[in-house]
Amino acid sequence: MRIDAYEDPGTPDRRGGWRYLAWLVRRQWPRCLAGAVLASVWMVLLAATPYLMARAVDHGLEPGDMGALAVWTGAMVAVGGVNAWLGVLRHRTMTKVRMDANFRTVKVVVGHATRLGAALRGQVGTGEVVTIGVGDVQTISTSLTAVGPGVGAIVAYAAVGGLMLSVSTRLALVVLLGVPVLGLLLGPLMGRLQGREAEYRERQSVLTARIGDLAGGLRVLNGLGGKGLVADAFHRDSGRLREQGYRVGSVTSWIQALGVGLPMLFLALVTWLGARQAAQGHISVGELVSVYGYVVALGWPVAFLIEMGHQLSRGVVAARRVVAFLRLEPAPDEGTRDAPAEPSVLHDPASGVRITPGRLTALVTTHPSEATDILDRLARYTPSNATWGDIPLADIPLPQIRSRILIADPEADLFAGTLHDVIGVPETNLSGAGTLSAVIGDAETPLRGAGNCATSHNAPADAQPPTRADELAHLTQAIHAAAAEDIIRALPDGLKTPVAAQARDLSGGQRQRIRLARALLTDPEVLLAAEPTSALDAHTEATVADRLKQARRGRTTVLAATSPLLLARADVVHHLVDGKVAATGTHRELLDAEPAYRALVARDDEGAEDTEDAEGAEEEEGAPAR
Repeated sequence: MRIDAYEDPGTPDRRGGWRYLAWLVRRQWPRCLAGAVLASVWMVLLAATPYLMARAVDHGLEPGDMGALAVWTGAMVAVGGVNAWLGVLRHRTMTKVRMDANFRTVKVVVGHATRLGAALRGQVGTGEVVTIGVGDVQTISTSLTAVGPGVGAIVAYAAVGGLMLSVSTRLALVVLLGVPVLGLLLGPLMGRLQGREAEYRERQSVLTARIGDLAGGLRVLNGLGGKGLVADAFHRDSGRLREQGYRVGSVTSWIQALGVGLPMLFLALVTWLGARQAAQGHISVGELVSVYGYVVALGWPVAFLIEMGHQLSRGVVAARRVVAFLRLEPAPDEGTRDAPAEPSVLHDPASGVRITPGRLTALVTTHPSEATDILDRLARYTPSNATWGDIPLADIPLPQIRSRILIADPEADLFAGTLHDVIGVPETNLSGAGTLSAVIGDAETPLRGAGNCATSHNAPADAQPPTRADELAHLTQAIHAAAAEDIIRALPDGLKTPVAAQARDLSGGQRQRIRLARALLTDPEVLLAAEPTSALDAHTEATVADRLKQARRGRTTVLAATSPLLLARADVVHHLVDGKVAATGTHRELLDAEPAYRALVARDDEGAEDTEDAEGAEEEEGAPAR
């Protein structure tokens, strides 16, 4: 039984932490059963050694029978060899149990994150997801290794108790009652560990999120002089996490100390009682040796039981966090009406914005969040009364909206990989493309049917899928429209150059153009973009503005921007005040008729030179030496 990269991990039990752990066991119950059997036999054979030693002393050494002594000694050697082999099998089996639980939980978490999609960020922080993926998954998988040895410890405990009954009823009662006493002593500590471990995990996720935010915005914070404030906050949070870690470590150290010390006291007590019985003639010397051996062998089951309690206490805390994540649900999609068959007007009643199909529309506002809220409503990322044609967006199935309306997020994730993977073109589609000039060149024609999908949504049903040459042409057009040719030419291997996660080895302006090229490559019917050129210098921004208008000719494009270079090329401009349309017209018309609009745009125009200088410095600092 195995789990591979493409196997369905199954439907997890989300009713609680213990139930989730039980589900992981059920998903690989043959392997867990094998581990339990191997561990049980292994531990019972540990107890067989003192039994055989007692027989060697009583029937061979004490009467001087060398033959019997050789037989019993040989039996001990044989049992030891078999037990060593069983120990290897047990360890391998439990390693497979741990890895299966690890990969299965990862697949369940990643699959659920994918299903949540855009709703993920609104319901859980990045730090929480990272903590689950890095820490909790490992803790859960490690806790399952206690399943086999834990069952084996119980079996061995019962077996040793039975062997002790054949020697002395009093000693057997001490042994059988001793372990429950250990459990009563350690139980409260296990409960405290769960509480402190849960608090530690919560603080860890918060700190992880702060690390991500700090790393992502370090350059901006440094420019604004806020790096010291954030560093101080991080120092305080990390100090609190350290103190909480000390508290977790304190409880853990007591559990481990008692787990080692109490069995030793238990061993000393049984040995003392056995020695007294031997001195009084109630048991033989060989039986005294066997009693000592039984108690030593019992140390393994007792240690495993304590370790099992410790690991399961930590594992159930981690499982509860995973279950809490798996209980998150995206907003229900109750749409039953088909989207308009033809390009239609998008209308947001809350702001009064009307988006005419086939036009380049700009949204201008003093507060960028107002414009992005409108874009989110028009793409149905937030609930609203927005309509598409005469149909409410809420009544349209979400997949139809996603296939035709795209938001180009300025902070969209860029995963590590080669540049063509980052843009969204499979490497196989670029094989044999030849030199860079075969992919990058002049591309003045509008995009049509570009992207990872075969054709645009309104292509004929009998249309032929695009050839490799078509896909290369679409890629060329997207890169050209985003004015990203110079990025590819500067890289040593062009589109095949590896790029770090979030494209950290590129500058902010380069990342912005790569994101824009990726959005243009999909060629959606409606493209919504927030500040797509904010990190570009004035010259590059003007180039992008011209090429974007050309590339999206005849398609619906909405830009949330205040740059005069973009606004001058827009067909329609909506000036928003307090989130509502205050004036509509062309850029020139609003400049002449709206003083507030003129003041807003003029302020942005005055900052263009500063933007150019900042971009130049950013290119020099962010781009790698080639």
